[in-house]
Amino acid sequence: MYAAPGVKTSPDFPIPETMKAWVLGNAGELKPAKKPVPVPKRAEVLVRIDAVAICATDLEIIDHGVPAMIQGGLPFNKNFTPGHEYMGTVVALGPGVDEYRIGQRVTVEIHAGCGQCKRCREGMYTSCHNYGLNYGDVDKGHRANGFTTDGGFCEYQVNNINTLVAIPDAMSDEEATLVVTAGTAMYGLTELGGLVAGESVVVTGPGPIGLLGVAVAKALGAQPVILTGTRDNRLKIGRELGADHVVNVRNEDAVEAVRRLNGGKGVDYVLECSGAPNAVNEAIRMVNRGGKVCLAAFPHQETPVDVAHIVRNNIYLYGIRGEGKSATHRAEAFMSQKRFDATKIHTHTFALDDLPTAIRYAKDRVDDAIKVVVKAPGVTAHRVAAE
Repeated sequence: MYAAPGVKTSPDFPIPETMKAWVLGNAGELKPAKKPVPVPKRAEVLVRIDAVAICATDLEIIDHGVPAMIQGGLPFNKNFTPGHEYMGTVVALGPGVDEYRIGQRVTVEIHAGCGQCKRCREGMYTSCHNYGLNYGDVDKGHRANGFTTDGGFCEYQVNNINTLVAIPDAMSDEEATLVVTAGTAMYGLTELGGLVAGESVVVTGPGPIGLLGVAVAKALGAQPVILTGTRDNRLKIGRELGADHVVNVRNEDAVEAVRRLNGGKGVDYVLECSGAPNAVNEAIRMVNRGGKVCLAAFPHQETPVDVAHIVRNNIYLYGIRGEGKSATHRAEAFMSQKRFDATKIHTHTFALDDLPTAIRYAKDRVDDAIKVVVKAPGVTAHRVAAE
């Protein structure tokens, strides 16, 4: 029977001793396994995972290992479970936890900083100085589920209470998995200044973060919002999420188009979400003098940057990691108020047992897949029974 000293459970949510999980073997090799259901410690809860979205970073970790770091090295053949964009139901409370209740629906952030380093004290827990130091004889308290600790391609996971975002019953499981994606876009706009009402914004790259970057920027009052990319179907979704203008960079020069659409001048902000080799240099030419550029994508190689142009034009360049500074809470507030429809980027749903197929759809963009969601077994049946 699942039990631990100081941990509160409920007969309404029985917890098994073991769970289904997917673990990473060699590069590109995910295999099903049984794992013990983890036990929450102080300031943690156990979440029954109801749904998890597949992120491009998950695909990178599965195939290449980076940026995951397990036991000080790459995650291969270490019984590691990836997956970080998940939501679910609180089913057990660690010692002393009263901030959440059993049965409460939540979505989760990835990062729980150590809480004691300089960056964590500044609220920059996604830049925790003790990142990954939670193995062997050292446990600095940092967690990044799906990166340095087990993630969500399983049935249960523990989360620090600081990583939880309560969600309303009206929000579907699938939409709740997208709060982190919207939160990443929100974090980027926060770092660019936060108050973007009336300011001009370009979002480059209509992937999930870029598309929700358009939605968040428009919800914050930006004008105009311009989206650039290479796929007309995704640019169309960007229009539906609030983009005032879209530019297919295969048909016209991105920098020239942006300046033309903004009255012949550069914009105030660029949120770069493409990771393309020339993206930074294009971004710094899209902004006006004194403008700001936020880099939210992981390029696959080192890229040359025209630093002289940045300096001469007093351009500010920011990089963000994840969904810091509680941006997910602000994003969830927008989504709960129906300020934009994040579900427009959700295209496919699979069962947890079909994870390899779901990953193939996400990786190869089968049927124009954008955001692929995996649902845990029994969740639908539980919901029906509860109603």
